[in-house]
Amino acid sequence: MTASPADASHADSADATHADAPDAFGQLVHLDILGRVATVTLDSPGNRNALSSQLVAELTRHLQSAERSGDIRVIVLTHTGNTFCAGADLAEAMEIGMEQATRSLLGLLRAVVRLEKPVIALVRGHARAGGVGLVGACDFALVSEQSTFAFTESLLGLAPAIISLTTRSRLGDRDAARKYLTGVTFDGIEAARSGLVSEAAAEKSLDARLAQLVADFSKVSPQGLRETKRLLNEGLLRRMDADGDSLVQLSAQLFASAEAREGITAFRERRLPHWATESDDSPNTR
Repeated sequence: MTASPADASHADSADATHADAPDAFGQLVHLDILGRVATVTLDSPGNRNALSSQLVAELTRHLQSAERSGDIRVIVLTHTGNTFCAGADLAEAMEIGMEQATRSLLGLLRAVVRLEKPVIALVRGHARAGGVGLVGACDFALVSEQSTFAFTESLLGLAPAIISLTTRSRLGDRDAARKYLTGVTFDGIEAARSGLVSEAAAEKSLDARLAQLVADFSKVSPQGLRETKRLLNEGLLRRMDADGDSLVQLSAQLFASAEAREGITAFRERRLPHWATESDDSPNTR
């Protein structure tokens, strides 16, 4: 699943209400084209760009629009607010059902992977759960050193099922075990070291690094980009097709469990779930 529990002062809520804070036209995602670059911006800071059905639909549509534009060489996916994406919209998922919400996420991630044009995730803030999966689906991820990331599903009684498709192969076995199993929060430097993202840079240098990346892509032929991206992602697309349905069912099953209900309720009530403790339970290894 893709839900995100509270995390101190940063991306602490994927439990979005329907107060999505859209712009005057009700849009949660924007598309801007300048030269050969299409910039797609998540703009729902009121719920930390949670993956509501509206945001997913708009994001998918704008990505497809950028794909159809013949002059576009690269797509930049970024955000407003201090959070790139906080994961699932839990309030909406409880209404429409987790299977539908998770299947929607799978479709979004597959759409990003299938794009013929490369996608750069530009992350100046924080990502949790499904938001980390979205970063993983992009071809290149440029993040600030101060950004934070976490696979928070296990803290809620869930599992990073769908997003394992786009993140598992980017992490080594030990890194995946540590990050998946504990839900630990880590910064952009650690995300780059572990392979989850491509590069972490100081906030003040992000724009310059992005400009250099765009310049690098502009030197490559459209056919070269398209066919090379296809080679890089063909294995992932096969895994999505082979395992997607079973992972959707796993997410729905876990979400419906009593343990997950307790985890999500505790998250919404800003308390520890019954299985957690603040005491030091470290074993004595002497």
